[in-house]
Amino acid sequence: MAQPALLPRSAPFADEDLSTLDRILAGSSAVQRAWLTGFLAGLDAQAGTPAQPSLPPRASEPLTILFASESGNSERLANDTAKLARKSGFKPRIVDFADLDLADLPKAKHLIVIAATWGEGEPPGRAAGGYGDLMGPNAPRLEGVDFGVLALGDTAYLEFCAVGKKIDERLAELGASRAVERADLDLDFEKGAASWIKGAVETLAPAAPEPQAGNVVAIDFASRGGAEPSREPVSAEVTEHVNLNSSRSGKETIHLALSFEDGAPAYEPGDSLELYPENDPELVDHVLKAAGLSGDEALRRMLIVERDITTLSSATIERFIKATGHADARRLLESGEARAWIEGRHLVDLLETYPAALSAEHLGEITRPLPPRAYSIASSRKEFEDEAHLLISAVRYTTHGRARTGVASTHVADRIKTGAKLKVRLKPNRHFRLPADPATDIIMVGPGTGVAPFRAFVQERRAVGASGRSWLFFGDRHFTHDFLYQLEWQEALEDGSLTRIDLAFSRDQPEKIYVQDRIRARQRELVDWIEGGASFYVCGDAKAMAKDVRGALVAAFAEVKATSQEVAEDAVRQLEREKRYLTDVY
Repeated sequence: MAQPALLPRSAPFADEDLSTLDRILAGSSAVQRAWLTGFLAGLDAQAGTPAQPSLPPRASEPLTILFASESGNSERLANDTAKLARKSGFKPRIVDFADLDLADLPKAKHLIVIAATWGEGEPPGRAAGGYGDLMGPNAPRLEGVDFGVLALGDTAYLEFCAVGKKIDERLAELGASRAVERADLDLDFEKGAASWIKGAVETLAPAAPEPQAGNVVAIDFASRGGAEPSREPVSAEVTEHVNLNSSRSGKETIHLALSFEDGAPAYEPGDSLELYPENDPELVDHVLKAAGLSGDEALRRMLIVERDITTLSSATIERFIKATGHADARRLLESGEARAWIEGRHLVDLLETYPAALSAEHLGEITRPLPPRAYSIASSRKEFEDEAHLLISAVRYTTHGRARTGVASTHVADRIKTGAKLKVRLKPNRHFRLPADPATDIIMVGPGTGVAPFRAFVQERRAVGASGRSWLFFGDRHFTHDFLYQLEWQEALEDGSLTRIDLAFSRDQPEKIYVQDRIRARQRELVDWIEGGASFYVCGDAKAMAKDVRGALVAAFAEVKATSQEVAEDAVRQLEREKRYLTDVY
């Protein structure tokens, strides 16, 4: 087990020196540390810099950093903001929207909000309650509060950064003063976020104190603790590439096993891996042809590995018009019809519908960087030490007369084979963890590829000998063709690492049956488990399934407890506040 860090990461030493000092201090005795303290003081005295008496600490200015996050990006930026704020004289307090108490907001003299938009203009699932309260009629007045909002979004969706925009407007409506202008950032947000955070902290920072005699070093004790898992991309080799659906299925779900030369990233059950995909070369050729740039091999390679050539948004059209001056495209945008026209179309549709002379530089300006795609890890390191497993469903569909494919999913399904190398990066998710007490019961709802993290959960609980019960709700289209990891679940039932499983195969009977239907059918037992302390997990589709499952649980409480819908809703919200209703949805 790694030794926890003793020195804060803000200490004025290089990383390798911090590691060395941590190792020395961790193994030192109280006598040795006392001797070292005296020795260093003696060195200062010998050099003519005698130790100065401690100065009274200056009171730090409070700063509230409020975040709304689904995938963890907003939370990570909130932590980055706190680190920088401490160095600027603030005493930051990080608050998750899921834990927001509106009564605390008027006390926040300085407020930074970092908020992600989920899907078509919705708040992240965990933040929905706090966001709804802020937007509701009982939100308090906020005169005297200075604020700034950093909005994260995805231009692939029409309601780009809608949540951040609405929060920015709402805070101003409530009387708070906008000290920092809002920034709306796309998936390639890293540089823009760092710049905005630096500017926001500088703008809100308290005045610098008068210079004092002596050398005073500010130590950031709030950052003590073990090092975070590395977020650097690493290379992985594909050791297994298996389609888990039968040949007669209408789906392709790839079980991908990855091995790592220097050991698997330090992931925990519930974490994800971000996979760096490549674009379909055939689609790249269509884009080059539409742009009149066929034959440029350097550009072709760049588009395959570096640029997003599928996403089409209003911002894409704006950049296209700026590059080409295309009058018809401008009329489409100015008419207000662009949003409807974009639906179901990609960049190649724009280039073919509005042909224009383009250069390689223009294509670079019109497109955004190709972002990695995150997939839940479907394995436990306790069972597969140096491997990580992913479960990836190939996305294929047709719109506007053209066959479309998912960038990463069909890269894996069609062009990746056993022995291939992939670049991946760990994406921790500390809000989707197993209970700390292995005696706690767990309920897992994961249809389709949503079952991936629950495979990791069951493996982990088997490895540690967890005594708590586990209940899985799984669903897909057909029992015969689409029962993912069927033999493994049967083995888990036999060895006791899985207590029970309820199945919902939607197309095996005339009426469609889904996991939420199984929840309703088992509602009394389900409520008994939850009232006995069980944690409830949901993974999978956010647009329909996750909402329907939550609705089914609310209805179960109302029915079983013979209470109103409002009281049942409060019961589920309480589970969310207690971190016993946890979601990982996409």
